[in-house]
Amino acid sequence: MKTGFILLVTAFLLSGGGAQAAPCGISAAGFGPWLDAFKTEAASEGISQRALDAALADVAYDQKIISRDRGQKAVFRQSFETFSGRLITPARLSRGRALLERHAGLLRQIEARYGVPGPVLVSIWGLETGFGADNGRFKTMQALATLAYDCRRSAQFTEELKEALKIVSRGDMAPAQMRGDWAGEIGQTQFMPSSYLKYAVDFDGDGRRDLIRSTGDALASTANFLKGSGWSAGAGWEEGEPNFPVFLEWNKSQVYARTLAAFATRLNGR
Repeated sequence: MKTGFILLVTAFLLSGGGAQAAPCGISAAGFGPWLDAFKTEAASEGISQRALDAALADVAYDQKIISRDRGQKAVFRQSFETFSGRLITPARLSRGRALLERHAGLLRQIEARYGVPGPVLVSIWGLETGFGADNGRFKTMQALATLAYDCRRSAQFTEELKEALKIVSRGDMAPAQMRGDWAGEIGQTQFMPSSYLKYAVDFDGDGRRDLIRSTGDALASTANFLKGSGWSAGAGWEEGEPNFPVFLEWNKSQVYARTLAAFATRLNGR
């Protein structure tokens, strides 16, 4: 990648319905024109102007997001012993066991529908957000727009930004409610917008797919994701067992998947 310049992959490419946003950048310079081009492209694909105005009115390039993105590899390069030891603490195990008991009825209902046992769901819940205690404080739209503009994974996050706008368009969440981790994850178990649209369910029956405030919706949606990714009911989840590859669909890091399997096994009493 050449430094010091905004990399123009393509400019405004007129075809059919309108302009396609194509520039990406490695600094704040150029973010404004990129955002204007993105809005034009998104509108041409059917995203309402109301959603665009509400969601993107105050977004800005966020260097903190880029710093987090560049620093994530070091976290997943840790040994399993170091990584799992930091995450599977006595306090987290104790809290997980208490929540397994408190939500036993809900977890049985979810397993009956999706085939995913409670210890697995509670482990994901605990690793992702400390059982919903910290869903993240980054503005989702700003995080996604920054990563969509950044040249490293522009195409991937451009699509995620469009998916987030669809969530707003269909009324599941207002932009102000959409806060999460630095890469645009939403809710108690941290769904990317594309996964939210595909797998989120209204398990508590209140008419909304609310992965932020509804524990039932969040855990059932997580189970739906795992089932949709190939989860086999009743099969094991440790490394080498049938369901371990499904953990890698949730998070592609091997050390994370091994830690998740270990946490679930300990919560399961094995």
